[in-house]
Amino acid sequence: MDYKNAGVDIEAGYKSVELMKASVKKTMREEVIGGLGGFSGAFSLKKIKEMEDPVLLSGTDGCGTKVKLAFLMDKHDTIGIDAVAMCVNDIACAGGEPLFFLDYIACGKNYPEKIATIVGGVAEGCLQSGAALIGGETAEHPGLMPEDEYDIGGFAVGVVERKDLITGENIKPGDTLVGIASSGVHSNGFSLVRKVFEMTKESLDTYYDELGKTLGEALIAPTKIYVKALRSVKNAGITIKGCSHITGGGFYENIPRMLPDGVRAVVKKDSYEVPAIFKLMAKTGNIEEQMMYNTYNMGIGMMLAVDAADADKTVEALKAAGEDAFVVGHVEAGEKGVTLI
Repeated sequence: MDYKNAGVDIEAGYKSVELMKASVKKTMREEVIGGLGGFSGAFSLKKIKEMEDPVLLSGTDGCGTKVKLAFLMDKHDTIGIDAVAMCVNDIACAGGEPLFFLDYIACGKNYPEKIATIVGGVAEGCLQSGAALIGGETAEHPGLMPEDEYDIGGFAVGVVERKDLITGENIKPGDTLVGIASSGVHSNGFSLVRKVFEMTKESLDTYYDELGKTLGEALIAPTKIYVKALRSVKNAGITIKGCSHITGGGFYENIPRMLPDGVRAVVKKDSYEVPAIFKLMAKTGNIEEQMMYNTYNMGIGMMLAVDAADADKTVEALKAAGEDAFVVGHVEAGEKGVTLI
Protein backbone atom coordinates (compact mmCIF):
# COMPACT_ATOMS: atom_id res chain seq x y z
CA MET A 1 0.00 0.00 0.00
CA ASP A 2 1.20 3.51 -0.78
CA TYR A 3 -0.22 7.05 -0.93
CA LYS A 4 -1.10 6.76 -4.63
CA ASN A 5 -3.15 3.62 -3.98
CA ALA A 6 -4.89 5.54 -1.19
CA GLY A 7 -6.02 8.08 -3.79
CA VAL A 8 -3.41 10.86 -3.59
CA ASP A 9 -1.03 11.19 -6.54
CA ILE A 10 1.98 13.24 -5.42
CA GLU A 11 3.53 13.08 -8.90
CA ALA A 12 0.36 14.62 -10.38
CA GLY A 13 0.76 17.45 -7.89
CA TYR A 14 4.30 18.10 -9.07
CA LYS A 15 3.14 18.10 -12.69
CA SER A 16 0.34 20.57 -11.90
CA VAL A 17 2.85 23.01 -10.45
CA GLU A 18 5.11 22.73 -13.49
CA LEU A 19 2.21 23.30 -15.88
CA MET A 20 0.97 26.40 -14.05
CA LYS A 21 4.34 28.13 -13.63
CA ALA A 22 4.16 30.07 -16.92
CA SER A 23 0.72 31.51 -16.07
CA VAL A 24 1.75 32.43 -12.54
CA LYS A 25 4.95 34.12 -13.72
CA LYS A 26 2.93 36.63 -15.75
CA THR A 27 1.33 38.00 -12.56
CA MET A 28 4.56 38.86 -10.74
CA ARG A 29 5.10 42.31 -9.27
CA GLU A 30 8.49 43.72 -8.32
CA GLU A 31 7.60 43.34 -4.63
CA VAL A 32 7.41 39.54 -4.91
CA ILE A 33 10.42 37.79 -3.40
CA GLY A 34 11.32 34.31 -4.59
CA GLY A 35 9.33 32.09 -6.88
CA LEU A 36 6.57 29.50 -6.86
CA GLY A 37 7.10 26.43 -4.71
CA GLY A 38 8.15 27.80 -1.34
CA PHE A 39 6.27 27.13 1.86
CA SER A 40 5.00 30.71 1.92
CA GLY A 41 4.71 33.62 -0.48
CA ALA A 42 7.00 36.56 0.25
CA PHE A 43 6.05 40.15 -0.58
CA SER A 44 8.23 43.19 0.15
CA LEU A 45 6.69 46.06 2.13
CA LYS A 46 9.28 48.59 1.01
CA LYS A 47 6.80 50.55 -1.13
CA ILE A 48 4.14 50.42 1.57
CA LYS A 49 6.60 51.90 4.05
CA GLU A 50 6.77 54.96 1.81
CA MET A 51 3.03 55.56 2.21
CA GLU A 52 1.81 58.18 4.66
CA ASP A 53 -0.65 56.04 6.63
CA PRO A 54 -1.12 52.64 4.96
CA VAL A 55 -4.05 50.41 5.82
CA LEU A 56 -4.03 46.75 4.82
CA LEU A 57 -7.24 45.32 3.37
CA SER A 58 -8.12 41.66 2.92
CA GLY A 59 -10.79 39.62 1.18
CA THR A 60 -11.58 35.94 0.92
CA ASP A 61 -14.28 34.15 -1.06
CA GLY A 62 -15.08 31.39 -3.50
CA CYS A 63 -17.34 30.85 -6.51
CA GLY A 64 -20.19 29.03 -4.79
CA THR A 65 -22.05 26.44 -6.82
CA LYS A 66 -21.03 28.10 -10.08
CA VAL A 67 -18.29 25.45 -10.15
CA LYS A 68 -21.04 22.91 -10.89
CA LEU A 69 -21.57 24.68 -14.21
CA ALA A 70 -17.87 24.34 -15.02
CA PHE A 71 -18.11 20.58 -14.41
CA LEU A 72 -21.16 20.18 -16.63
CA MET A 73 -19.68 22.25 -19.46
CA ASP A 74 -16.20 20.84 -18.95
CA LYS A 75 -14.95 24.42 -19.13
CA HIS A 76 -12.41 25.36 -16.50
CA ASP A 77 -10.51 28.35 -17.87
CA THR A 78 -12.65 31.14 -16.38
CA ILE A 79 -13.75 29.91 -12.94
CA GLY A 80 -10.41 31.12 -11.54
CA ILE A 81 -11.23 34.65 -12.72
CA ASP A 82 -14.40 34.43 -10.63
CA ALA A 83 -12.43 33.42 -7.54
CA VAL A 84 -10.09 36.38 -7.90
CA ALA A 85 -12.88 38.83 -8.72
CA MET A 86 -14.90 37.99 -5.63
CA CYS A 87 -11.91 38.89 -3.44
CA VAL A 88 -10.28 41.83 -5.20
CA ASN A 89 -13.58 43.62 -5.89
CA ASP A 90 -14.19 43.76 -2.15
CA ILE A 91 -10.75 45.31 -1.66
CA ALA A 92 -11.35 47.82 -4.47
CA CYS A 93 -14.69 48.64 -2.85
CA ALA A 94 -12.79 50.11 0.09
CA GLY A 95 -10.56 52.15 -2.22
CA GLY A 96 -7.67 49.71 -2.07
CA GLU A 97 -5.12 48.34 -4.51
CA PRO A 98 -4.88 44.52 -4.49
CA LEU A 99 -1.29 43.44 -3.86
CA PHE A 100 -1.32 39.66 -3.94
CA PHE A 101 -3.59 36.65 -4.13
CA LEU A 102 -3.46 33.01 -3.03
CA ASP A 103 -5.79 30.30 -4.31
CA TYR A 104 -6.99 27.04 -2.76
CA ILE A 105 -8.28 24.19 -4.91
CA ALA A 106 -9.73 21.04 -3.35
CA CYS A 107 -10.36 18.19 -5.78
CA GLY A 108 -11.38 14.58 -5.78
CA LYS A 109 -8.51 13.70 -8.07
CA ASN A 110 -5.64 15.83 -9.35
CA TYR A 111 -5.77 15.97 -13.14
CA PRO A 112 -2.71 18.18 -13.79
CA GLU A 113 -3.93 19.70 -17.06
CA LYS A 114 -7.30 20.60 -15.55
CA ILE A 115 -5.70 22.13 -12.44
CA ALA A 116 -3.30 24.12 -14.61
CA THR A 117 -6.24 25.40 -16.67
CA ILE A 118 -8.07 26.51 -13.51
CA VAL A 119 -4.95 28.28 -12.22
CA GLY A 120 -4.54 29.88 -15.65
CA GLY A 121 -7.88 31.56 -14.99
CA VAL A 122 -6.69 32.63 -11.55
CA ALA A 123 -3.63 34.17 -13.17
CA GLU A 124 -5.80 36.01 -15.69
CA GLY A 125 -7.88 37.45 -12.84
CA CYS A 126 -4.70 38.57 -11.13
CA LEU A 127 -3.50 40.25 -14.32
CA GLN A 128 -6.81 42.08 -14.64
CA SER A 129 -6.55 43.36 -11.06
CA GLY A 130 -2.81 43.94 -10.86
CA ALA A 131 -2.38 41.43 -8.02
CA ALA A 132 0.50 38.97 -7.90
CA LEU A 133 -0.33 35.29 -7.57
CA ILE A 134 2.26 34.44 -4.93
CA GLY A 135 1.08 31.03 -3.78
CA GLY A 136 -1.68 28.51 -3.47
CA GLU A 137 -2.61 24.96 -2.62
CA THR A 138 -4.10 22.04 -4.53
CA ALA A 139 -5.42 19.34 -2.21
CA GLU A 140 -6.67 15.93 -3.29
CA HIS A 141 -9.59 14.66 -1.23
CA PRO A 142 -10.22 11.08 -2.35
CA GLY A 143 -13.37 9.62 -0.86
CA LEU A 144 -14.56 13.05 0.20
CA MET A 145 -15.18 14.52 -3.26
CA PRO A 146 -16.02 12.81 -6.57
CA GLU A 147 -12.95 12.40 -8.77
CA ASP A 148 -14.15 14.84 -11.45
CA GLU A 149 -15.19 17.62 -9.07
CA TYR A 150 -13.36 20.43 -7.30
CA ASP A 151 -13.94 23.60 -5.34
CA ILE A 152 -11.92 26.80 -5.49
CA GLY A 153 -11.51 29.71 -3.12
CA GLY A 154 -8.98 32.43 -2.58
CA PHE A 155 -7.59 35.15 -0.38
CA ALA A 156 -6.33 38.60 -1.34
CA VAL A 157 -4.45 41.36 0.45
CA GLY A 158 -4.47 45.00 -0.61
CA VAL A 159 -3.47 48.39 0.69
CA VAL A 160 -4.89 51.92 0.78
CA GLU A 161 -3.90 55.24 2.29
CA ARG A 162 -6.15 55.85 5.29
CA LYS A 163 -7.27 59.19 3.81
CA ASP A 164 -8.41 57.35 0.66
CA LEU A 165 -10.49 54.70 2.46
CA ILE A 166 -14.02 54.53 1.08
CA THR A 167 -16.21 54.25 4.17
CA GLY A 168 -19.56 55.74 3.19
CA GLU A 169 -19.59 57.90 6.31
CA ASN A 170 -19.86 61.14 4.31
CA ILE A 171 -22.76 60.07 2.10
CA LYS A 172 -25.56 62.62 2.40
CA PRO A 173 -29.03 63.29 0.96
CA GLY A 174 -28.75 64.57 -2.59
CA ASP A 175 -25.76 62.41 -3.54
CA THR A 176 -25.99 60.48 -6.82
CA LEU A 177 -25.80 56.72 -7.32
CA VAL A 178 -23.79 55.49 -10.30
CA GLY A 179 -23.96 51.84 -11.33
CA ILE A 180 -21.24 49.99 -13.24
CA ALA A 181 -22.52 47.22 -15.49
CA SER A 182 -21.95 43.58 -14.61
CA SER A 183 -20.93 40.87 -17.06
CA GLY A 184 -23.94 38.74 -16.13
CA VAL A 185 -24.84 36.62 -13.13
CA HIS A 186 -21.26 36.79 -11.78
CA SER A 187 -20.77 34.23 -8.96
CA ASN A 188 -23.90 34.44 -6.85
CA GLY A 189 -27.30 32.79 -6.83
CA PHE A 190 -26.32 29.68 -8.78
CA SER A 191 -28.22 27.39 -6.42
CA LEU A 192 -31.37 29.12 -7.71
CA VAL A 193 -30.06 29.19 -11.29
CA ARG A 194 -29.68 25.41 -11.17
CA LYS A 195 -33.30 25.07 -10.05
CA VAL A 196 -34.61 27.33 -12.82
CA PHE A 197 -32.76 25.73 -15.74
CA GLU A 198 -32.12 22.08 -16.42
CA MET A 199 -28.45 21.47 -15.78
CA THR A 200 -27.85 19.18 -18.74
CA LYS A 201 -25.50 19.51 -21.70
CA GLU A 202 -28.48 19.85 -24.03
CA SER A 203 -30.00 22.65 -21.96
CA LEU A 204 -26.72 24.54 -21.55
CA ASP A 205 -25.93 24.22 -25.26
CA THR A 206 -29.31 25.70 -26.23
CA TYR A 207 -28.96 28.97 -28.16
CA TYR A 208 -31.28 31.83 -27.17
CA ASP A 209 -31.83 34.73 -29.57
CA GLU A 210 -32.38 37.15 -26.69
CA LEU A 211 -29.03 36.17 -25.18
CA GLY A 212 -27.14 36.10 -28.45
CA LYS A 213 -25.36 33.00 -27.20
CA THR A 214 -26.04 29.67 -25.55
CA LEU A 215 -27.42 29.49 -22.04
CA GLY A 216 -24.19 27.97 -20.77
CA GLU A 217 -22.08 30.73 -22.31
CA ALA A 218 -24.26 33.38 -20.69
CA LEU A 219 -24.18 31.76 -17.26
CA ILE A 220 -20.48 30.94 -17.08
CA ALA A 221 -19.31 34.43 -18.14
CA PRO A 222 -16.66 35.36 -15.55
CA THR A 223 -17.28 37.95 -12.86
CA LYS A 224 -16.15 41.41 -13.92
CA ILE A 225 -13.17 42.82 -12.06
CA TYR A 226 -13.61 46.51 -11.19
CA VAL A 227 -10.18 47.42 -9.80
CA LYS A 228 -9.01 49.45 -12.80
CA ALA A 229 -12.44 51.00 -13.32
CA LEU A 230 -12.50 52.40 -9.79
CA ARG A 231 -8.92 53.58 -10.16
CA SER A 232 -9.96 55.53 -13.25
CA VAL A 233 -12.60 57.37 -11.22
CA LYS A 234 -10.05 58.25 -8.55
CA ASN A 235 -7.53 59.39 -11.20
CA ALA A 236 -10.20 61.71 -12.62
CA GLY A 237 -10.11 63.57 -9.31
CA ILE A 238 -13.48 62.29 -8.12
CA THR A 239 -14.12 61.33 -4.52
CA ILE A 240 -16.07 58.09 -4.26
CA LYS A 241 -18.10 58.53 -1.09
CA GLY A 242 -19.45 55.01 -0.95
CA CYS A 243 -19.04 51.79 -2.90
CA SER A 244 -21.02 48.57 -2.87
CA HIS A 245 -20.02 45.31 -4.56
CA ILE A 246 -23.36 43.76 -5.59
CA THR A 247 -22.93 40.09 -4.71
CA GLY A 248 -25.18 37.57 -2.94
CA GLY A 249 -28.14 39.40 -1.47
CA GLY A 250 -28.44 41.66 -4.49
CA PHE A 251 -29.48 45.30 -4.12
CA TYR A 252 -31.37 44.93 -0.86
CA GLU A 253 -28.51 43.49 1.18
CA ASN A 254 -25.44 45.06 -0.38
CA ILE A 255 -26.31 48.70 -1.08
CA PRO A 256 -27.15 49.46 2.59
CA ARG A 257 -23.69 48.20 3.57
CA MET A 258 -22.18 51.42 2.23
CA LEU A 259 -24.75 53.75 3.79
CA PRO A 260 -24.48 55.59 7.11
CA ASP A 261 -27.53 55.78 9.38
CA GLY A 262 -30.18 58.29 8.39
CA VAL A 263 -29.98 57.99 4.62
CA ARG A 264 -31.66 55.77 2.07
CA ALA A 265 -30.75 54.76 -1.48
CA VAL A 266 -33.39 55.24 -4.17
CA VAL A 267 -32.75 53.25 -7.34
CA LYS A 268 -34.69 53.73 -10.57
CA LYS A 269 -35.21 50.34 -12.19
CA ASP A 270 -35.68 51.84 -15.64
CA SER A 271 -32.45 53.86 -15.56
CA TYR A 272 -30.61 51.10 -17.42
CA GLU A 273 -31.45 47.96 -19.40
CA VAL A 274 -31.57 44.83 -17.24
CA PRO A 275 -29.55 42.13 -19.09
CA ALA A 276 -31.52 39.46 -20.93
CA ILE A 277 -30.20 36.60 -18.77
CA PHE A 278 -32.03 37.98 -15.72
CA LYS A 279 -35.26 38.49 -17.65
CA LEU A 280 -35.05 34.94 -18.99
CA MET A 281 -34.38 33.58 -15.51
CA ALA A 282 -37.31 35.45 -13.95
CA LYS A 283 -39.69 34.34 -16.72
CA THR A 284 -38.55 30.70 -16.81
CA GLY A 285 -38.51 30.27 -13.05
CA ASN A 286 -41.54 32.48 -12.34
CA ILE A 287 -39.41 34.43 -9.86
CA GLU A 288 -40.89 37.56 -8.32
CA GLU A 289 -39.13 40.84 -9.05
CA GLN A 290 -38.35 41.49 -5.38
CA MET A 291 -36.61 38.11 -5.14
CA MET A 292 -34.55 38.82 -8.25
CA TYR A 293 -33.27 42.11 -6.81
CA ASN A 294 -32.69 40.39 -3.47
CA THR A 295 -30.56 37.65 -5.04
CA TYR A 296 -28.80 38.95 -8.17
CA ASN A 297 -26.86 42.00 -9.34
CA MET A 298 -29.49 42.58 -12.07
CA GLY A 299 -26.85 44.04 -14.37
CA ILE A 300 -25.10 46.32 -11.85
CA GLY A 301 -21.96 44.77 -10.40
CA MET A 302 -20.73 47.81 -8.49
CA MET A 303 -22.67 50.78 -7.12
CA LEU A 304 -21.00 54.10 -6.32
CA ALA A 305 -22.21 57.08 -4.33
CA VAL A 306 -20.73 60.40 -5.46
CA ASP A 307 -21.52 64.08 -5.07
CA ALA A 308 -24.24 65.08 -7.53
CA ALA A 309 -21.85 67.56 -9.14
CA ASP A 310 -19.48 64.68 -9.98
CA ALA A 311 -22.08 62.30 -11.44
CA ASP A 312 -21.55 63.02 -15.14
CA LYS A 313 -17.79 63.13 -14.72
CA THR A 314 -17.89 59.74 -12.98
CA VAL A 315 -19.83 58.14 -15.82
CA GLU A 316 -17.44 59.69 -18.36
CA ALA A 317 -14.38 58.35 -16.49
CA LEU A 318 -15.87 54.87 -16.33
CA LYS A 319 -16.81 54.86 -20.01
CA ALA A 320 -13.30 56.04 -20.90
CA ALA A 321 -12.05 53.01 -18.95
CA GLY A 322 -14.19 50.73 -21.10
CA GLU A 323 -17.07 50.24 -18.69
CA ASP A 324 -20.79 50.75 -19.18
CA ALA A 325 -22.02 53.02 -16.41
CA PHE A 326 -25.32 54.70 -15.58
CA VAL A 327 -26.77 57.26 -13.18
CA VAL A 328 -29.25 54.94 -11.46
CA GLY A 329 -30.58 56.89 -8.51
CA HIS A 330 -29.93 59.14 -5.55
CA VAL A 331 -29.64 59.28 -1.79
CA GLU A 332 -32.32 60.80 0.40
CA ALA A 333 -32.96 61.20 4.12
CA GLY A 334 -34.70 58.26 5.77
CA GLU A 335 -34.23 54.89 7.37
CA LYS A 336 -31.13 53.11 6.08
CA GLY A 337 -32.11 50.82 3.23
CA VAL A 338 -33.07 50.71 -0.45
CA THR A 339 -36.15 51.80 -2.34
CA LEU A 340 -36.65 50.60 -5.91
CA ILE A 341 -38.96 52.72 -8.05
